[in-house]
Amino acid sequence: MHESSYRHMDDLVGRYLADKTSLRVADLGSQDVNGSYRRLFDRPGWKYLGIDLVNGANVDLVLASPYRFPFSNGVFDVIVSGQAFEHVEYFWLTWMELARILVPGGLILLIAPSRGPEHRFPTDCWRFYPDGYRALAGYARMELVEVATDWEPAPEADSAPWGDTVGVFRKPLRRPAWHDLRLRLHAWLSRMLFS
Repeated sequence: MHESSYRHMDDLVGRYLADKTSLRVADLGSQDVNGSYRRLFDRPGWKYLGIDLVNGANVDLVLASPYRFPFSNGVFDVIVSGQAFEHVEYFWLTWMELARILVPGGLILLIAPSRGPEHRFPTDCWRFYPDGYRALAGYARMELVEVATDWEPAPEADSAPWGDTVGVFRKPLRRPAWHDLRLRLHAWLSRMLFS
């Protein structure tokens, strides 16, 4: 991860989570290739789980598929992901899994590039703008609490090319029953397509 990504996540943790005494946090795309968010979540009462598709430093759980997570509905209070979504071929399926495993009222803190050179790991498929985050929020019937893109190059040399798009999403406390059916249908479709 580049320096501005860590700085953005640190800011979000400080503004949205600092007063929490107990949290279950999942980090999607957690492998420490060149940095990790783990130390931001190393606090008493907070449980952090690093999730990735390959084993490595800072990975607690290796997924068999980015479209099927081995968790029940509503397990995590917070899900974070930085510099991972551009590598997910069908990110909207992963997004629906994140919405499914998030508790009502829970937050997703998402950082992805809006620009930058190709960096295959193993693929590099997407870039994200604020309207893309609005679309994700609408697709999963979540509230987009905030979104911003670093349109000006970041001062850190390793961050300058990426133009982080940073978003905070909240799962509603109450949703219509048909919406939970929609999430279950997405989960079923993912199992059928990617088993």
